[in-house]
Amino acid sequence: MPGERRTVVVIAITATMMVVEIAAGVAFGSMALLADGLHMASHAVALAIAAFAYVYARRHAHDPRFSFGTGKVNSLGGFTGAVLLAVFAVMMAWESVERFIHPIPIRFDQAIMVALLGLAVNGVSAVILGREPGEHEHAPSGEEDHGHAHHHAHDHNLRSAYLHVLADALTSVLAIFALVAGKYFGLNWLDPAMGLVGALLVGNWSLGLVRTTSRVLLDHQAPRHVRSAVANAVQADDGNRVADLHVWAVGPGRYAAIVSVVTEAPIRPDRVKALLPASLGLCHVTVEINHPG
Repeated sequence: MPGERRTVVVIAITATMMVVEIAAGVAFGSMALLADGLHMASHAVALAIAAFAYVYARRHAHDPRFSFGTGKVNSLGGFTGAVLLAVFAVMMAWESVERFIHPIPIRFDQAIMVALLGLAVNGVSAVILGREPGEHEHAPSGEEDHGHAHHHAHDHNLRSAYLHVLADALTSVLAIFALVAGKYFGLNWLDPAMGLVGALLVGNWSLGLVRTTSRVLLDHQAPRHVRSAVANAVQADDGNRVADLHVWAVGPGRYAAIVSVVTEAPIRPDRVKALLPASLGLCHVTVEINHPG
């Protein structure tokens, strides 16, 4: 099954199980189960955003209304989803504290069954996404370069999805542990404790995503190694000196750049652009040539 289709299948499975766990957590009074469902929701949102962004970007790839392409759709969706999940995490933490102060009866048998089902679903998802590192699907003839880059990015997406599923499995195990401990050893406090743990996990993930996506949306400078690589490539040509440089992300692994070059040689901007390696992911480059004196 192609990687994109496998990811969509896992999104559907995860979203379904997420709804079941959240509904069961509310119905059976288990914060651990609710936390597991919300943690699963955070990953379902991440996967769904990636899938939506891929489809949207492909559909509008040649739309002239997008000056720098549609790469920021992924960041915009990620930022929105992260803010919503951060709000849910705060609500869940508040409810968990309430359960510490005012405990309510937990229907352990039903909650444990749902948690076990969630763990099984995560196992199935891991099998669907599982693949040995380095396995690639082959690009059609004549599309080797494009396919190679696409598969590298796609492999990263699959790897990310696989790690999301493993994290979901871990929270399912924690939920089962809390529920079993409450049922057989009377440690009911573990249930709201797992709710707090889940809230912290989702909150931490959300804040990290807010930081990452906001940098892209606000045209934050590209990482230092990318800027250094651009400057070094331009200055590799004798006599060139980079006087001013701006590099920013316009999509996952894609950058735009404005380069101001001081040189005594009668060179054209195209010559400077040719010095930049394709591996840097520069899709829009503006070059300004200045001569001393």
